[in-house]
Amino acid sequence: KAFSLAKSASTGDSKSFFVRQTNKKILE
Repeated sequence: KAFSLAKSASTGDSKSFFVRQTNKKILE
């Protein structure tokens, strides 16, 4: 999972990851 996160960041998808994390917190 950490590798996936690193890959997202390296491809400029860190913003999308942040959005997903935010949505997850809202759903909790």
